[in-house]
Amino acid sequence: MYLGLDLGTSSVKAIVMSETGEVVAEASEPLPVLRPGPRMSEQNPEDWWRATCDAVAALNDYALRIRAIGLSGQMHGAVLLDRRGDVLRNAILWNDGRSEPQCMALEAAIDVAGITGNRAMPGFTAPKLNWVREHERDIFERTRTVLLPKDYLRYRMTGEYVSDLSDASGTLWLDVGARGWSDAMLAATDLSESSMPRLVEGSEVSATLHPGVAAEWGMAPVPVVGGAGDQAAGAVGAGAVARGTSFVSLGTSGVYFVPDTQYRPNPAGGVHAFCHALPGLWHQMSVILSAASALTWVARLTGAASEEALLAEVERSSVTTGPVYFLPYLSGERTPHNDADALGAFVGLHHDVDRAQLGYAVLEGVAFALADGQRVLDDAGAEIGEVSVIGGGARSLYWGRILAAALARPLAYREDAAVGPALGAARLAALGHGGGDPADVCPPAPLAAEVTVSAADIDRARARFAVYRRLYDDLKPRFAQLHDANAP
Repeated sequence: MYLGLDLGTSSVKAIVMSETGEVVAEASEPLPVLRPGPRMSEQNPEDWWRATCDAVAALNDYALRIRAIGLSGQMHGAVLLDRRGDVLRNAILWNDGRSEPQCMALEAAIDVAGITGNRAMPGFTAPKLNWVREHERDIFERTRTVLLPKDYLRYRMTGEYVSDLSDASGTLWLDVGARGWSDAMLAATDLSESSMPRLVEGSEVSATLHPGVAAEWGMAPVPVVGGAGDQAAGAVGAGAVARGTSFVSLGTSGVYFVPDTQYRPNPAGGVHAFCHALPGLWHQMSVILSAASALTWVARLTGAASEEALLAEVERSSVTTGPVYFLPYLSGERTPHNDADALGAFVGLHHDVDRAQLGYAVLEGVAFALADGQRVLDDAGAEIGEVSVIGGGARSLYWGRILAAALARPLAYREDAAVGPALGAARLAALGHGGGDPADVCPPAPLAAEVTVSAADIDRARARFAVYRRLYDDLKPRFAQLHDANAP
């Protein structure tokens, strides 16, 4: 059997996959997020390790049968280690927006898009290090190694500094087309390759579980494969390992993921061009920073018992459309705007608006944000093909109908959709341990449902989407002013 570990933002998920590909057990442990200041988002790496050990312990019945481990994790986070391998500060996360000035300075100093195929965005890792260099100089000077979140888990598991190419693509230190570290980009942040982990492909064995950790977990010292960033791992779990097999992920963030056999950057549209988790593959990706997290936010704000309860309430109310729109920019936005100043907004409120209407507006606003990403993927020449839906939001077919109308395409909902990245990590472990054809080891999960909508629904969504896009343009000049007005 194979163990897949997924270090998310809200939890660590662990699954056990059988040799024939079935998920036979899973466990999850929650994680806290720290917000020490405006636009800041951090976590304590020790919390990651504690949650990982607890999740693995919950699967102890299978420990002696594990033959390899795969890792998946939230991308872009900066874990800074000193020369002894000790953590110097809390990890700065993917949805942290403090480094926008450093992004602007980086793009003024070097051809970021030409080297990496991506714009400098505050979520990426390199600008975070420039922020630390400018604001926490002592910590920067003591930094000897920079790791991504899942690779910190690997370090704790194996004692080795290793990353995979898909996750490393989101640092802005990788020459994505050449699949290697860029000396020029590293120099732009006063770092060198000596500060970086060794690179491997996602299905390549990276290290071996340390005997002490193996004993604690009740396992043999099994191999640990490279693994992948959460979205590439989700693609492997969804079977999106060939051109024309795409997916939308409705997790904390929202992602539209399109595999490709070629490197096709479109930095002007805010599209991410990254290495895939398997050799010889790349992918295009549009990213919105608030997806299921926006639903969590509105449920908490309106006093709903849970996200599921709010979804049921919205569906029972038969809300369709109305004057209320929602811009889901609660943490700024990436694709297509690359705007860390962007703010969430309800527009069109009146006395008769109730919780169900607010909930509907949030579901629709997230769908429209993903449609905005689809627009620039089309501009980049993406061959989207079939689209599956994964992530926690994939549990709601009701949301799927809103999303299908906004994207103007049918959507495939598959079994095990909510455990996609952890399943992908386990599949990469199986490939690293036993080899085989990725197409055979990583098939699409069985189809659970297909969501289709009428032409009338698509036309209605298209008209509302046009209004949605104009709202961002109308409000954009005010976002930075509002931030400045509320700065401490």
